[in-house]
Amino acid sequence: MENNKKLLLSVKDLHVKFRVRGRILTAIRGISLDIYENESIAIVGESGSGKSVFTKTFAGMLDENGYISQGDIIFNDDELAETYVDYTESKKKLVASLALRLNKFSKLELGARTYCKMKELELEENGKMSISAQREQEFNDIIADLTFKMTELFNRRQTMDRKNEKAEIADTTAKINAYKAEIKRLEEELAKEKAANKAIYKNDTAAIANYNAEMAALRAQYNSEITGNISDETVARNLRIAKEVYLSVGRFGYAKGKKLTRELMNALKTAMTIGVDLSDENELNRVFDTIIFRVRYIDESEDKLHGRCVLNLAKIKDTKDWTQIRGNRIATVFQDPMTSLNPIITIGKQISSIIMKHQHCTELEARERAISMMKKVGIPNAEKRFDDYPFQYSGGMRQRIVIAIALSCQPKILICDEPTTALDVTIQAQILDLLKKLQREFNYTIVFITHDLGVVANIADRVAVLYAGQVVELGNVNEVFYDPRHPYTWALLSSLPQLAERQSKLFSISGTPPSLYNTIVGDPFAPRNQYCMKIDTLKEPPMFRVTDTHYAKTWLLDPRSPKVEKPEAIHNIHEKLSNAFNI
Repeated sequence: MENNKKLLLSVKDLHVKFRVRGRILTAIRGISLDIYENESIAIVGESGSGKSVFTKTFAGMLDENGYISQGDIIFNDDELAETYVDYTESKKKLVASLALRLNKFSKLELGARTYCKMKELELEENGKMSISAQREQEFNDIIADLTFKMTELFNRRQTMDRKNEKAEIADTTAKINAYKAEIKRLEEELAKEKAANKAIYKNDTAAIANYNAEMAALRAQYNSEITGNISDETVARNLRIAKEVYLSVGRFGYAKGKKLTRELMNALKTAMTIGVDLSDENELNRVFDTIIFRVRYIDESEDKLHGRCVLNLAKIKDTKDWTQIRGNRIATVFQDPMTSLNPIITIGKQISSIIMKHQHCTELEARERAISMMKKVGIPNAEKRFDDYPFQYSGGMRQRIVIAIALSCQPKILICDEPTTALDVTIQAQILDLLKKLQREFNYTIVFITHDLGVVANIADRVAVLYAGQVVELGNVNEVFYDPRHPYTWALLSSLPQLAERQSKLFSISGTPPSLYNTIVGDPFAPRNQYCMKIDTLKEPPMFRVTDTHYAKTWLLDPRSPKVEKPEAIHNIHEKLSNAFNI
């Protein structure tokens, strides 16, 4: 990416999982991607590749059963990052008391190594009294799989006709009971193995005596270590952390702020106990992230504390924080405008209510801004149509209104989740032109989700190709279209109807994407890849660098791989694409 563009959103090693009927589905598997200010980046791939889930993570819109299990999403927004809180005499006393408590906790840091040795010894001893973690996991995996199958059968039985499908119901019931019996047998076998190991351990008096002696020695050493004195550097660090605790909770009311302060202090005490290096910025961020995002201390005046937020969207837990970001800084335009608009509220009211909520203006001011935005998105006679209802607008006009709502607070990022799929080709072109025109005026970043490569060619600066929850190719639009390197990208381009020769068979990708319930070994595209090598089935490929802006996750780019030519259908496609998509 060009050096003159500011990094706006940085996604690092993101993993997103869903709890589905007792099983875990991993929808996003280690995506790392940087998104820059005022660019247009397209996220492409088949249905189920993780496009919408990926963007929902930084809009705070994951379903209730979904969660981010790993990774960071750092949002570099200067306006939201700058934080000021009152620093009155009472607040100074509060910060001083927090610093004193942190100084007491810091004595635990002096014995952190010994404490960790005690915990390791305790864990090792508990392991002797039970079965190995691997053995227990094997049992749990089998039980989870049987439970899932039993649930599927139960749900299927619920749909059966009690009069006409008695035999099928009886057969399904028998299978369900068999699964129940097998689950019970496995649970009993697991309990027996644990009890047997515990009985063996209790009879080993020498091992127990040895454990007690080791633990007593470590405990005495620990009690001696934590009576020492902390350094002046640690005292200064703790005062800064105390100010950051107050900065981080200062935007909340008294009750919420007090609760969060207590939780943060407990988290800091735990971190000190196990020896986390709180002088390390990244480590301190991680401790804060378990409760609330950290506001880093910058400076102070007589009556104000000044800090700067580290906005990690993957760690935000409070709905108040999401209210400041979603709609205000990151907005979304969805596929079907009728699901985005309330059918019983006027168009004008839906736009102005958003403006009033986020920009804190009067109803009259909001009306003026709403009408102005309606004109910008191309609504004729905006003043007269302000009080119309959604059903009085055409599909294309409704989508323009959804865009107006999304842009009403001038967000930094506009996520477009297949916004032209439900529209005819003519209207689709108008909407794309509108998005590009408004981008030049408002300087927002477009994240465009689509499976239509024609749309990509017309709107994107860069393209990220997703497959099975991973970015498999990333580059600017010319690189991905004219010099693709991943076999999946080859297949997507080869299946474009616009590239098909007259009276030739249209290419289609054989097979289906892998199940994301299972652990994927090797390259996830390997079973569908006509250029598959043995290494593809054994080891996941790294992301290979093609140019400074172009990367692809395929073993074909390894210098040791045999040279493979891309399919004939996408050789010299520049002219075809230019004619097909008018680019």
